[in-house]
Parts: sequence; C-alpha cells; structure tokens
Amino acid sequence: MLNRFIGLSATIAARSSRSGFLPASLLKAGNQNKTMSTGKAFKVLVTHPEVPQEGIDLLKENCEVILVNSVPTDRAELLQKLRGVDGVLWGGHAALNAEALDAAGPQLKSISTMSAGIDYVDVPELKKRKIPLGHTPTVLNTAVADLAVGLVIAASRRFHEGRKKIDNDQWENYHLNWLLGQDIRDSTVGFYGFGGIGQAIAKRLGGFDIDRVLYTTRRRVAKDIEEEYNAKKVDFDTLLAESDFIVIASPLTKDTEGVFNATAFNKMKETAVLVNIARGKIVNQNDLYEALKCNRIFAAGLDVTDPEPLSPTDKLLTLDNAVILPHIGSATKRTRADMATIAAHNVLRGLAGEPMLSPAY
Repeated sequence: MLNRFIGLSATIAARSSRSGFLPASLLKAGNQNKTMSTGKAFKVLVTHPEVPQEGIDLLKENCEVILVNSVPTDRAELLQKLRGVDGVLWGGHAALNAEALDAAGPQLKSISTMSAGIDYVDVPELKKRKIPLGHTPTVLNTAVADLAVGLVIAASRRFHEGRKKIDNDQWENYHLNWLLGQDIRDSTVGFYGFGGIGQAIAKRLGGFDIDRVLYTTRRRVAKDIEEEYNAKKVDFDTLLAESDFIVIASPLTKDTEGVFNATAFNKMKETAVLVNIARGKIVNQNDLYEALKCNRIFAAGLDVTDPEPLSPTDKLLTLDNAVILPHIGSATKRTRADMATIAAHNVLRGLAGEPMLSPAY
C-alpha cells in the first residue's frame, strides 16, 4: 500500500483537468430530480469549513456540496446538514456513529474521513449498514515521519529543557557536562507498529547511522522490508528491554490502549527515549509522568496526548524531559491538500459504486 500513493501529488498537479480521475459512471448516476433541480447528480456534505479547496473543488465538479460552517464543529449543525446527503467527506474527528448515520438517512452511500486513523468511527455500524468507508493513510507518512524524527532529536538532545534554561537565565556554559543528551548514532530503535509510517521513520533514521531496528507487530513484515531496514520482529518485552528509542506507530485498538504503562516503563532502559506519533491513549499518561519525573526513562516526545487538547495545567507540561506538540504530525499544506483530494476521490468512487481509492475496509 505504501507505493499506492507515491507520486499522487505530482500526478494531481500535472493534470490540467481532474475529471480524468472521476468514475465514468458518476456522470450518469444519481437521482433524476436532483439533477434537474441542481444540475448535480449527488449531494455531498463536507463536515469542516477548513477542508482544503482542492478536495472541495473536485467534489463540486459533479456534486452539490454543502459545508458545515462551525469551528469547532457544532453537533446540531452537523446533524441537521447531514439530512438527505448521498456522500460525506468527514473532516475533523467528530464522532461518526449511528446518530450521524441516522441523521443522514438511508440514501447515504459513501463516506470518507480525511485522516489515517479511524478510531472515532463506529466501523461495525457502517459495515452493518453496508456503507463504504474511505480514509487517507500513506499520503501523510512523509510529514508524520519528518515530525517523528524531530521529536527523536528534540527529546534525546533536551531541546525543551535547554530552551527553558535560556528563558530562566540559567545558561551554564561553564560546565563541560551540561545538558548532555543521548546519541542516535549506533542506537537500537524499536517500533511499536511498523507499517508505512514506521517504515518511513526508519528510512529517515537510517541517515543517522543507527545500528538496528526492532519492531513489534501482530504479523511479520515482508522479508525484503526487514532486510532494507535491518529490522527484526521481537516480542514486546524484548522491544522494551533492548531499544534505546521506542517509537509508537500503531493504531489505537482495545489491545493497544494503555499498553505503555508503569510495567512497560520499568522494563525500558533508563537512557531510553519514548516517542508517540500514533494515539495518546496507547500511553498511560499518569504512569509516563511518574517514569519521567523519577528519571526511570530519559525523555519522551509526544505529538499525541490523552485528552486532546491537553489542559495547559497538565502535570506533563511541568517536566523538563517531555517534549509535547499539539498533534501536528500531518500539518503541512501539501499533505492536507493531498488528504482532501484522496478523501474526495473516495467519496466520488463510493457514490459511483466503484472501489474507493483508499478503502478503510
């Protein structure tokens, strides 16, 4: 799947007309009365006004587009505007559940999120109603991987603590061993989850001359991928015990929720650095706070927390050895535009009864 969207941005930009991406059947499909009254075959709701224009324009070529205007999303407005739509481009992380599907009505036939993770979606409910669901993984791999490497460096080299020293007039450059960090060179990097994003991170860290990659997943990755990254599948305890850096790149499921807890932290090296770019609930934050405060592990870099947004008074924010970002892994202009475009294609293909570009199941 990693190769599926390689070059997508360039392909989209190179085409003078995006209609070449559209299913031919879409041009003829739809309710005749709608076509006569609006000139469009289908009605599609975009649930966030900040969805990039590239995706909205694509939908507008053959659909009547309705926008939810509230930020943050007002649930009442969302439910009201869902009534009677044929498709939905679901921007943001509002709950996509039976309430929303009931509000839309039985004619709803296509939904795509504009995200890789779909933990806010009631997938069994959509499957029960036989509504196809798309999402947008892979296209965000590059942006998230870049940010993950940034967190690895920032946490291991004490960026946050160093900046606080400047702010507090504590620049102690007369010490030879001041603010010493951990080396990435010759390190063992462990991945909890080693899909497209994990592999993209490993590729970048290879440029830092790491020694080896360990990974814990349900299924072993292909042999050629293991050879490319000098990677070895290990059990969770081995990952914890042998890794100098651990990167969480796993979906949030009932099996992964809270798996990084006090027990896990007690099995890690005292010099270990934890990075989470997946979902906040995979980490027990109270246990992480204690592990960082007592220097049971060296540092952590988090782009995701539980909850989000994190309270400005949260105790994690008081720690020098915690680098925390506000979930901005995919937040580049190019990435978001590509996500919107893929989500729009998913919706259009679902409306036409054709396989989605990026199905969630």
